Amino acid sequence: MPESNNNQAQMAAVKQLIVTYVMLSIHVIVFFVAAGHIAVRPLIFFGVSFLISSLGIIVQYKLNPELLAVRLKVKREGSKLWDEILMRVTNLTALIVVPAIAGLDIGRFNWSSLDFSWVVVGLLLLGISTILLNWAMIMNPHFEPTVRIQKDRGHKVITSGPYRVVRHPGYLAGVLYILSVPLIMGSFFTFLPVGMYILLMITRTILEDKTLQKELNGYSEYVKKVRYKLFPWVW
Repeated sequence: MPESNNNQAQMAAVKQLIVTYVMLSIHVIVFFVAAGHIAVRPLIFFGVSFLISSLGIIVQYKLNPELLAVRLKVKREGSKLWDEILMRVTNLTALIVVPAIAGLDIGRFNWSSLDFSWVVVGLLLLGISTILLNWAMIMNPHFEPTVRIQKDRGHKVITSGPYRVVRHPGYLAGVLYILSVPLIMGSFFTFLPVGMYILLMITRTILEDKTLQKELNGYSEYVKKVRYKLFPWVW
């Protein structure tokens, strides 16, 4: 990699780390303000989240540095308005609503609880989510945050890696991640906003899939080969 490109990639990785840490910090603040005190299980979740997020960005810097820079862009020509809206609602649900409800539940009101053994299941889901997300990003140079036909970047159908099994592995990773939150933190009540998040992801999956079938060359043929949109062997 030429030195100038390497410097740009390093800068993109640093910026992505900063953005990620800011978002996770907001997550932490919302939870503990809602909870009113510090507890062990939330600390496990946030500690692991900071660690795996950092490792993921390092992996992307090593294997797909161009995508890091592309994903930092605020304006993307051709992004679908419906997805801009859904993306923000989905992100705010995960960033604000989920930790707020979890904090209120296990910190102040004790609406529900989950046995500590569920932490192991939650960590397993979190680990699978991280691997799946980074695998999809490595294989797909068009893995942008919003839906658009990337004519400026030679958009083509990706059929390798996790895309051989499911058409939207990034969204599946998001679902697995959000399911890990109530399990690790120990709040059954948090499955309510988690369910709302999953419905939003299903909606995004349906709309994106229809858009790609209509507008991206070769995607209709890909759909015939890979049947499952979001959940392998289910849908």
